[in-house]
Amino acid sequence: MLALQSDLHGNHLLSALPYDEWQALAPHLELVRLRAEQLLYDSGQRIHHVYFPTTAVISILYMMENGGSVEVAAVGREGMTGVPVLTGGEAMPNRVQVQYAGFAYRMSAQALRLHFARSERMQRLMLLYMHALLTQIAQMAACNRHHSLNKQLCRWLLIEVDRVDSYELAVTQQLISEMLGVRREGVTEAAGKLHREGLILHRRGHIRVLDRNGLEANACECYGLVKREFDRLLPHRHRAAVPDAGTVGRPEGEAVCGLTPLHSPSL
Repeated sequence: MLALQSDLHGNHLLSALPYDEWQALAPHLELVRLRAEQLLYDSGQRIHHVYFPTTAVISILYMMENGGSVEVAAVGREGMTGVPVLTGGEAMPNRVQVQYAGFAYRMSAQALRLHFARSERMQRLMLLYMHALLTQIAQMAACNRHHSLNKQLCRWLLIEVDRVDSYELAVTQQLISEMLGVRREGVTEAAGKLHREGLILHRRGHIRVLDRNGLEANACECYGLVKREFDRLLPHRHRAAVPDAGTVGRPEGEAVCGLTPLHSPSL
């Protein structure tokens, strides 16, 4: 069977659990590869699984009656999807889809509920994460209403850099416009301005961040506020490990394997 690099630190929530709790969770976790734009839950859909991203980035989207959408939160290795299952809910109020292809741990909602009910450490950790996530959602709502598109774009790029852990972003103007809930032409103009100012290198389907400090200086206060809140509530966050390259060839969305305790040399 395939051997995996130690993934204890692949997701920051999982990495914060003591080893005995990780062992209890391990039989219920599957490492899966998620493809870009893969729909994980639609609005009102029952939550059967939750996802703990390691290298994937997942968007939580508010869908409007006219078919438009706006991103209210981005979830990467710092968090998880399917939070309503921890508060007694069974359905997702928003659409959740993969923004960047990558890996995540998948776990049944039922298994997570059971472990959450008997683990005080997990209860505290997840409540802190929910606090941080709600801060992000509330701040994004205010940002989308009150700040200029240029500032929103800087904020969005900074969040993506943090989630992907790279200054190279494979994104299209269409994707950005959908995430921000604005016209594509507005994104073209805003990205062109940042390009001319030397903050990013922008070409079709790709953005490279050249000057992070410059982006932070041009972003609204929302980025800094959300980042500080995550750092304050979840100080255990750190750089994650990447799944072994041997898994990359598997079909997207397919389970790679279950997990065994981390001290095992292979699976």
